Amino acid sequence: MSFAICLAGNPNSGKTTLFNVLTGARQQVGNYPGVTVEKKQGTCTSDAGHFNVVDLPGTYSLTAYSLEEVVARDYLVNETPSMIVNIVDASNLERNLYLSLQFMEMGVPVCVALNMMDVAKKRGIRINIEKLSQLLGVPVVPTVARSGEGKKKLLTTIAATIASNGDKEVTPLKISYGMDIDGALDEMEAIILSGSFLTQNYPARWTALKYLENDNQIIQMGNASNALVAKHLEKIVNKVTRHLERTLDTHPEGMIADQRYGFINSVLKQNVVTYAHDRNRIQRSDKIDKIVTNRLAGPVIMVAILMGLYHFTFSYGQIPMGWLESFFGWLGAIVAGVLPDGHLKSLVVSGIIGGVGGVLGFVPLIMFMFLGISFLEDSGYLARMAFMLDRVFRIFGLHGSSVMAFIVSGGIAGGCAVPGVMATRTLKSPKERLATLLTVPFMNCGAKLPVFALLVAAFFSENKALVMMVITLISWVGALLVARLLRSTLIRGESTPFVMELPPYRLPTLKGLFIHTWERTWQYVKKAGTVILGISIVIWAMMTFPELDSQKKDLFEAQRAGVTRGMSAQDVDQMMAQDSQALSPRNQALKQALVQIDLKEVQAGLKNSAAGRLGVALTGITQYAGFDWRTNIALVGGFAAKEVVVSTLGTAYSLGEVDPEDTGSLSDRLKTADGWGPLTAFSLIIFTIFYAPCFVTVVCIAKEAGSWKWAAFSVVFNTTLAFGLSVVVYQVGSLIMS
Repeated sequence: MSFAICLAGNPNSGKTTLFNVLTGARQQVGNYPGVTVEKKQGTCTSDAGHFNVVDLPGTYSLTAYSLEEVVARDYLVNETPSMIVNIVDASNLERNLYLSLQFMEMGVPVCVALNMMDVAKKRGIRINIEKLSQLLGVPVVPTVARSGEGKKKLLTTIAATIASNGDKEVTPLKISYGMDIDGALDEMEAIILSGSFLTQNYPARWTALKYLENDNQIIQMGNASNALVAKHLEKIVNKVTRHLERTLDTHPEGMIADQRYGFINSVLKQNVVTYAHDRNRIQRSDKIDKIVTNRLAGPVIMVAILMGLYHFTFSYGQIPMGWLESFFGWLGAIVAGVLPDGHLKSLVVSGIIGGVGGVLGFVPLIMFMFLGISFLEDSGYLARMAFMLDRVFRIFGLHGSSVMAFIVSGGIAGGCAVPGVMATRTLKSPKERLATLLTVPFMNCGAKLPVFALLVAAFFSENKALVMMVITLISWVGALLVARLLRSTLIRGESTPFVMELPPYRLPTLKGLFIHTWERTWQYVKKAGTVILGISIVIWAMMTFPELDSQKKDLFEAQRAGVTRGMSAQDVDQMMAQDSQALSPRNQALKQALVQIDLKEVQAGLKNSAAGRLGVALTGITQYAGFDWRTNIALVGGFAAKEVVVSTLGTAYSLGEVDPEDTGSLSDRLKTADGWGPLTAFSLIIFTIFYAPCFVTVVCIAKEAGSWKWAAFSVVFNTTLAFGLSVVVYQVGSLIMS
């Protein structure tokens, strides 16, 4: 049989881990219709049947305070899955069961997956599963998602429960909220039922609760459905609100939350939960946090961990990266030997292999970086970083929730600005949200990483980890200073308070690390094989056409003929193919002269092309930052995607390569290229950190900010800032070095 189920639960409850365990590689990632919230779905086949699984966004409540809560609730109403599997953290039952009650009040079929039973056991927490299931009236299955324990029983229980329920409607849970609210609920429920008010989607009592909780989405739907009934309900809400404020100094939302937690406590106290030792004893995670989140030791440990991550990435990623570079060099040489001279050979060797190969060569580095980040994320340490950085963010007018948006965007090098911009939706203050989404593009996303890796390998090879750490600090400091500037000028407003959950430390599973690393690496590879490939071909064409006119070509032919006078074409080809050391001094000089003539012709051809003319035109300005015309072309292409900077440089220096004995990597070529050095490389690094976001991010900023004005501001302001900083770095560095 086939079943449609969805996984729901609080953030950090192990929901995504369970989804990975159930579906493995049979996953699809997209977006919910009309919004940019990520939607994960997959399939699971077992002895119990075939399951279509949807992973709902993590949420603490079904009241529409955030987009994730709206998406989760709308999915339950519109898609009507056969079963909701509510993943509950067994070590924190009181908080996690709050969401469970809301599902039960909504009248949807629920199965509780009591997850992280191993953590609860270590903390001395004993749970009577049968008693909890009996009191809640729903099936409860113990699981340990990270190891797959309980998976088979969970699927069997789900299938059996769905089969036993059949077409019967689930009776919604009814909790007493005290005489005042219960009276209002009874009155509102009668009005809702008599007017068939939203009853096609929601239980009457649940709708009344949402009105009392001031749920904006339900209130808007009510006004659109029947304004008279909606106004009547609002009068009752206002009446009970005034009464509660006068008598108890509270409001309906607070009273409802208190009574739900009271219901949960009454369940847990009925011998459902017992403790093997003092429940207030400091747990392992708390002991670790006393050190890693300490005001003095915490930042030092955080920097050390980041340094270790970069050292791990470069130490272990450099070897396979060298293999790939050698492979693409070998492939280019093979293809060059097979294809006849002409545009097709140039396109394949320089445009495709030189461009896309240059980007794909960094796959091992990207993979090791994502592996390290996945370990920090799954272990729970990234949440500690957000907690510690909140203290700093407040100084610069940002919110603690901004930290995760920065980290997702590439705060530890390797994220993406697009989900980073989307992550700003968790910020309740519009001004803090706007300041955050305008500054997250400064983070070192995965697209910038190949640029940094190329330049660091070429010019700072002795201190790779240290330089990457410096690049990370520059991006963070720059983003915070810009945020402070924006919050003091264009986006003024008060900061809002920040509260976040610190999940317990866990040892990540190999399967979880593999899935997370593979997903992110594959996205990078797909981008290189599609977007980067297309842009590389376009840039190759712009760097090839228009070609030199016949008069200039004849001039170079005449120079070549003068050097090779008296030699047959076969003798010339043989001389050029031989190793220079095996040639006589005279032929060595002849070969060098021919190479120089060919190099001048290629350079003249590049400068004459459409891209070359654009690059040369920009040199009048960019020379003050140390950029030559080829770098200008690469940076213009980088507006589409930052990886294009590497692929364009690869194409440019491949097109400019005429010496058959030089088969070195792009970084080796940059080391010996005219105009390049550590200062030029660092100036380019600064520009890459700060200049305009990629095109997809710009579109995302426009959508999230609700205006193209802010997207245009991001492009113009960021590029101006980047160029100004690069000029300062290059000019001051030149003065110091002179």
